[in-house]
Amino acid sequence: MTSPNATSSAPLLQLENVTAHYGDLQALFGISLRVFPSEIVTLIGANGAGKTTTLRVISGLKPPTQGSVRFGGEDVSSVPAHRIVARGISHVPEGRQVFPFLTVRENLSLGAYTPRARAHMKESLQEQLALFPRLAERMNQLAGTLSGGEQQMVAIARGLMARPTLLLLDEPSLGLAPKVVDEVFEKIQEIRNTGITMLIVEQNVVSGLSISDRGYVIQHGSVLMEDTAQNLLGNEMVRAAYLGI
Repeated sequence: MTSPNATSSAPLLQLENVTAHYGDLQALFGISLRVFPSEIVTLIGANGAGKTTTLRVISGLKPPTQGSVRFGGEDVSSVPAHRIVARGISHVPEGRQVFPFLTVRENLSLGAYTPRARAHMKESLQEQLALFPRLAERMNQLAGTLSGGEQQMVAIARGLMARPTLLLLDEPSLGLAPKVVDEVFEKIQEIRNTGITMLIVEQNVVSGLSISDRGYVIQHGSVLMEDTAQNLLGNEMVRAAYLGI
């Protein structure tokens, strides 16, 4: 699955030599990557490799120490997180992080807090219930009482309520049963069919790369390898390190 956009258009998202620190601890060492319109790109790597930090830098939650983040051709490196959302980037964090004592409806409504999103809230809500029909049956249920798979659906739908151009997904399969993982990745493909670009962090390498156009292998805060998803799945180093083959 190779996106024609990768050779025919400018990147929607571009990171150039990005470094990031947590206090004295350096987490990223010159990360550079590109995501083109309508692509799905997956970041793979071991725990602690810097994948989640990369997403946090993009979404404005962790300002880079050096380097640049460009979105839609504009430098957003110093733009705060709430304004990043307004610009069209939505971040679905690891562990879902739904509000357990709010209903499904309330959780989804919180995703539409920017002026543009609020103006389309009813339309967006119908779109999410069409994408995740199970949530229509749970609208008045507390999110904390849902199954893990249902909570992940709420988290993704909440991110989509902001009407993003770019959706960041951090470990969407984490803690889910295999059957539910398949369902979540089917939904991700449906989302891509609506024209939304996605950058995914995923420990389930086969599932992540199988629906992706391209991928990056992140190791010790640096890009170790970049290739098409198909080539990465067939790469001997990737297969040995991440697939146990």
